[in-house]
Amino acid sequence: MRPAIPAFTIPITISLLVLLIEFFKDTLTMPKLLRLAGLICSSIMVCSIALSLYWPSLSWAGDKRVVIARFSHSDLSDWQSKTFTGVTRYALADENGQTVLRADSSGGASGLYREVRINLDKTPVLNWTWRIGNILSGGDERTRAGDDYPARVYVIFSGGPMFWRTRAINYVWSNKQPSGSSWPNAYTGNARMLAVESGADRVGQWVEERRDVRADYRRVFGEEPGRVDAVAIMTDTDNTGTTATAWYGDIWFSAE
Repeated sequence: MRPAIPAFTIPITISLLVLLIEFFKDTLTMPKLLRLAGLICSSIMVCSIALSLYWPSLSWAGDKRVVIARFSHSDLSDWQSKTFTGVTRYALADENGQTVLRADSSGGASGLYREVRINLDKTPVLNWTWRIGNILSGGDERTRAGDDYPARVYVIFSGGPMFWRTRAINYVWSNKQPSGSSWPNAYTGNARMLAVESGADRVGQWVEERRDVRADYRRVFGEEPGRVDAVAIMTDTDNTGTTATAWYGDIWFSAE
């Protein structure tokens, strides 16, 4: 995608032209004036593109909404796959005229993730929509044998140079655990599971979610969060050997 030219280049270009014309008005001919205008415009546009590429975070400084996933626009750019055991199939699909991401898992566990940089002091609220086709039967989700979910959204936090301090919150559609409950991940103490939805009551329905990630992190880890480094989604059934289908809508961070 071509970088946008910042709007501030227009008044800068006009101002420079006016000053130069005034300064050289006695010697400028029309051909020279046109060449001069072209050179100034080209130079400012090149500098603007360089700035937007070198400091992409500048465009986020005042944003109240940071888009993570635009599945509704059939956009999967910057999303990468991570396979644990077997493969969950992810594909864009049409749902009543709306494009979403569909996940189908049968005894597999693979996810999609996107590397991002989120300042939770500015945009702490994670928003998304999802729907599941079924819950998973059997197994205790707090153990490795039952660590499967029809849908989950991860938020991964940077540990900085101390990589062993990398943390993650797994927002899950739980099979049995009460909504609002949390527990340690069965495989690592650096991740916490948080049940946003639970059970079969809303199976087949699109559900909108909003979570204050900063507040959730403080609650489950008892400390201040680091920078958000990535967001991931996964539908997995490898431990229970079951099948699951889920649909994910757009994902974004907001100020409130």
